[in-house]
Amino acid sequence: MSASTLMSLGTRAMFANFAALQTTGNNIANANTPGYSRQETQLANAAGQYTGAGFFGRGVDVVTVSRSYDQFLTTQAASAGSVAAADEARMAQLKQLENVFSLGETGLGNAAGQLVNSFVDVANSPQDASARQVVITRARELSARFTTAGEQISALQGGVALDMKTSVESVNNLAKQVADLNKQIGSLQGAGHTPNDLLDQRDRLVAQIGTYVSVSSIAADDGSVGLFIGGGQALVLGANASTLKAATDAFDPSKSQLAMVEGGVDRLIPESSLTGGSILGLMNFQNQDLVEARNLLGQMATAISGAINQQQSLGLDLGQPPAFGSPLFSVGAPKVQPSNNNAGNAVMAVAVSDYTHVQASDYELRFDGANYALTRLSDGQASNGSPFSPAALAAGVQVDGMTIQLASGNAAGGDRFRLQPVAGAAEEMKLVLTDPKGIAAASPMTATFAAGNTGTASAATLSAASNTMDRTLTATIDFTSGAGDFNWTLTDPNGVVAGSGISTWTAGNPIALNGFELQLNGVPRSGDSITVSPTVSSAGNNGNALVMAKLGQATVVGASTLPDGTQVAGRSFTDAYASAVSNIGVRVQSATSAASISSAFADTAETSRANKSGVNLDEEAARLIQYQQSYQASAKVLQVAQQVLDTLLQMAAG
Repeated sequence: MSASTLMSLGTRAMFANFAALQTTGNNIANANTPGYSRQETQLANAAGQYTGAGFFGRGVDVVTVSRSYDQFLTTQAASAGSVAAADEARMAQLKQLENVFSLGETGLGNAAGQLVNSFVDVANSPQDASARQVVITRARELSARFTTAGEQISALQGGVALDMKTSVESVNNLAKQVADLNKQIGSLQGAGHTPNDLLDQRDRLVAQIGTYVSVSSIAADDGSVGLFIGGGQALVLGANASTLKAATDAFDPSKSQLAMVEGGVDRLIPESSLTGGSILGLMNFQNQDLVEARNLLGQMATAISGAINQQQSLGLDLGQPPAFGSPLFSVGAPKVQPSNNNAGNAVMAVAVSDYTHVQASDYELRFDGANYALTRLSDGQASNGSPFSPAALAAGVQVDGMTIQLASGNAAGGDRFRLQPVAGAAEEMKLVLTDPKGIAAASPMTATFAAGNTGTASAATLSAASNTMDRTLTATIDFTSGAGDFNWTLTDPNGVVAGSGISTWTAGNPIALNGFELQLNGVPRSGDSITVSPTVSSAGNNGNALVMAKLGQATVVGASTLPDGTQVAGRSFTDAYASAVSNIGVRVQSATSAASISSAFADTAETSRANKSGVNLDEEAARLIQYQQSYQASAKVLQVAQQVLDTLLQMAAG
């Protein structure tokens, strides 16, 4: 063994410890760099040299610089972050939606209550022009609030579409960067050392993609990583990146769906195949929360406008001569949106036929080649009577308060139609009656009690119950007992009897004849007589206004018929609005809770990853001292080797 061998040992040791110092310094420098994985210099004992006196060590070799990395923890952190991003995106949108359904004086409930209450003043003074003007003002305010709420929902939809487009562009940009890194990493993989910084950068990009859309990754032998979304569609494969697109919804052009462009064709990625990412949160909000909110709003607009308009049509205004009232409101018409993939030319028409039974839902009508199946999308239930034959649909079918009709053309097998009976009702709600004299406060019939009546009966309310009333007929009601039995006769203006019969009045129930309802106060006695004749002057009559003042308690929203024929009563507008506010509130609370939980889980997963891969400055400081001392010791070996060599040279010269 020579002095040169000792010098070689010192040189190797200095180089190895210098490499370790350099790696440690790099770790310290990147302690706060996002996504940086702690690196470590891998050392190996050099093979010993055989001599007659045994094997002598030849020092240390620097094998490579590795990074602290755990595939499972990295994947778990990215997946948890993706779920958290989805929950956060949905929660943020829902909090904006909650502002649409406000409470207090600015809410729809208060505006509707103010309108109904304004009819009380008209009932107290039917001829008062100022009281009638208040009705018009309150009606205008209610329609404006519905319109504003509808516009706010449309604005939220527009914002979602824009956010999705921006997010998709970000994903495409990140995917291209991952593909480029795959190419670089693959070219360096043959050198036998891993490009740690490039791998960290790629992991960071993959995690960023996950915040937009959930991806699964599969490592390849060449060092590249493949990214897949939507249950197996390749986003990145080797050095190639596919293109995502915010595609137009098949039914609604205002909505966006996620699609992958393949050969110039947009292939939709089902929402159900995604597990995380802000794009999923936006899609959930758009396809579920926003649809239900719009339909709840439209259902209420349809119901309250329908109830007031119908009651208007049953009363008389202050015209000369008096006429049945014209509508106070108009709302957006039902919509039919055929799929842009339909092959047939069928045209469907939808109209609201019973505002009290209209449901807060969209519907899908699908033709299987023989019949049409109708599904209520809010609960996924097949509608009563479905499926329908083309002949039945051509004649028109009644479902959930709407009439559906095949207006023209023929459908091809697989054709679909989205039916929206109330989706546009609120946004397009308008006040169409502006003349206070048009308020139909008067009942079309007037009750007269005979002067000789001995009972205490008097008229509480008298109003038309339906549009089938024949206003030319006069009804005469003669009580034949103290138990409420009576004979009735209908006569025309010439005194000709148009109908007669026997019936019984029960306290608390109205007397219903010829399409009118007479509610009594007090009790009639045998021999008492009541005449119900056409109203001659509407100026002082308040019969219809009294009924309109009670519409606030009327169950006009969301009645339904079960498949077995059971009738489910609807709700008042106040109750319906309170239910809608509660519905949105529960969604916000649920989303907030989900976001909090998923965020905490994501933080925990990231902490676990960081504990494995992150830089601990205390540990690095200890290593820095360790490698510094080792470096100094290595330098001492070189110094001793130099002294030995000098001594040998002096001895050889001497």
